[in-house]
Amino acid sequence: MTAELVRGQNHPLSQDRLTIRISAGAPVLAGATLSDENGTVHGPQWVAHPGAPALPGVETPRQAAGDHRLAVDLGALPEAVHRVHVFLALPTGAGAPLRFGAVAAPHTTVETPDGTELACYTLTGLDSETAVLALELYRRQGAWKVRAVGQGYAAGLTALLADQGLHGAADLAAAAHEAAVPGRPGTSPAPSSVSSRRETSPHETAASTAPVTPAPGPGETRAPRPQDTPAAGPPPSYGPQQPDPAPPHETRNPYDAQTSAAPHVPGARVDYSHPGRRPHGAPPAEPQAAGDTPAQPVAGDAVGWSMEERLYNQVWGMFEDLARTTAAYRSAVDFADARLEKELDRALTDPRGRLGAAGDAAREAAHARRTQLVDQARAVLDRDLAQLTAESEVVEPALPPAYARWDNPVWHGYRVPTEPPMALRLGDLRLPESGQLSIPLLVRLPLERGLWVDSGPTAEFDGFPDSAQLRHLALEAAVALAARLLAVHPAGDFAVQVIDPAGAGAAAFTPLTRTGVLTAPPAGGAAGVTQTLERLTRRVDLVQMAVRGGAPESLPADVDTARQLLIVNDFPHGFDDRAVTRLRYLADEGPDVGVNLLLVADREDAAGYGPLLDPLWRSLMRLTPLPDDHFADPWVGHAWTYEPSLVPPGSQVVHQVLTEVARAMTKYR
Repeated sequence: MTAELVRGQNHPLSQDRLTIRISAGAPVLAGATLSDENGTVHGPQWVAHPGAPALPGVETPRQAAGDHRLAVDLGALPEAVHRVHVFLALPTGAGAPLRFGAVAAPHTTVETPDGTELACYTLTGLDSETAVLALELYRRQGAWKVRAVGQGYAAGLTALLADQGLHGAADLAAAAHEAAVPGRPGTSPAPSSVSSRRETSPHETAASTAPVTPAPGPGETRAPRPQDTPAAGPPPSYGPQQPDPAPPHETRNPYDAQTSAAPHVPGARVDYSHPGRRPHGAPPAEPQAAGDTPAQPVAGDAVGWSMEERLYNQVWGMFEDLARTTAAYRSAVDFADARLEKELDRALTDPRGRLGAAGDAAREAAHARRTQLVDQARAVLDRDLAQLTAESEVVEPALPPAYARWDNPVWHGYRVPTEPPMALRLGDLRLPESGQLSIPLLVRLPLERGLWVDSGPTAEFDGFPDSAQLRHLALEAAVALAARLLAVHPAGDFAVQVIDPAGAGAAAFTPLTRTGVLTAPPAGGAAGVTQTLERLTRRVDLVQMAVRGGAPESLPADVDTARQLLIVNDFPHGFDDRAVTRLRYLADEGPDVGVNLLLVADREDAAGYGPLLDPLWRSLMRLTPLPDDHFADPWVGHAWTYEPSLVPPGSQVVHQVLTEVARAMTKYR
């Protein structure tokens, strides 16, 4: 059975050798880019286009046409390649359509060499775009999947290639357009075997040593960019196959397809068979059992130079998969609701079927179709959630302390590390559709911005009965973060200072004060606030001057070069205008020279400062002591519910860990 994909949905691929058929309402040029695990294209030699149609594992057509066939052999791709993106672009020049919105929606089909269809996707919703990423083939846990992308670019092929990190995108796009001019003599020759071209390409060695670029963090959302002449000859042949008409076109959704005739090529035999039926006597395809069996999850099954890096990349892969599969489900439900509304309106406007048994039957049929679509989408989502849950159950116990929850057994054998980690767990993220499945929120270290634990009422807990208890929970969350930062850094590499003007947080700070991991007692009163801020401001200034002057060894002996975390409780209590200015300075300039803020505050308490503090709040990453849906992922922009990483009630794990940290700090001194 063919999987009819909607935007963002993925489907497993059961074979390595594939044919990708493309049918468009106008001549388009088709190509493919090869990229690493981060989606980066490392050079022109990673792009197959009409001017350079053959790469190891991929062959694309040589000219623009209304129908295309791309040959892909996933087993023949270089090891450095983790993603294959299939793109389409409208030709330039007189007579070419100005945008995809002016032509019929392109339709793509992924099939095996024998013609068995695995998945199809219609690129609906395009408007001003002149280039579009249609499909993505990507490697996941040792297996390959196909994802419907459908991201368009109004700025054309140049913008599409540049968005994948390709230098010289404009020159390559111009070369592709020049080679794809309709009417160019010749067609793409049939490849003898894509898998036979396994020779090492010049870019393969360079890609295998390319550094891993971290995925963008939550909140750093890259918004998607908004975006008729017949072919000179028949589409290229990729092996001995029966002529096949163009696949069905869809105007709205794959679940509501409308057929269209294949373009007639002069001199070619016309095929009058229905595009949705097999030729008479053709045996039905055997079900692809292998494609329905998810791969056994393995912890660390991702790229990276170390297990820590592989686990980090695997967690981000799970984050992306959950975002996209949920987006596909929501898109399918939205389409089902829209179609139901349209069908009900049609039934009401028809006087013959408005009343009586015919009208009731029409409405029942419309609701049944809506239920069928939603159930089908939910089945796909449940399949993906089950696989991600199984992966989470394997990955979570294998996480190192910097990534692990406080109830993870890894803390029982804790030892002070000798190297700082590459990332830190700030909490967990979940979606309403994900049930009990949550994804660790990992951020790279060193922190590029400060943190703000919001002690005010959250959206889900507005009107919390005890604001004092809410403030206490916020401070406990901040202390747990500070304890984790101390625990995952080598002795002497990280220090924590505390400002608590009124002493309201004495009980919450007990794990830090009792174990002796603070460099100084919590600063109280206006004088303590001023002294602490002056000391840290001086450190930032001196380190900046030393770094800019190229003489870091010239720092005075009293300057602590360890990274600093300043916890500020009950802001702005105890702060005058000068202290507020210094705090803003530390928030802006501190992270670059190793000073970060951890602010525990209710923004309403500082409302008297007006817009003066708006830059401060924007510069900090907002966290909450209770679940709140204020994070957005960088792929589709879902509102994710954040849950803090808190210590289990009654647990002594933080005290035990900080005792080890204090002992190591004593030896270091």
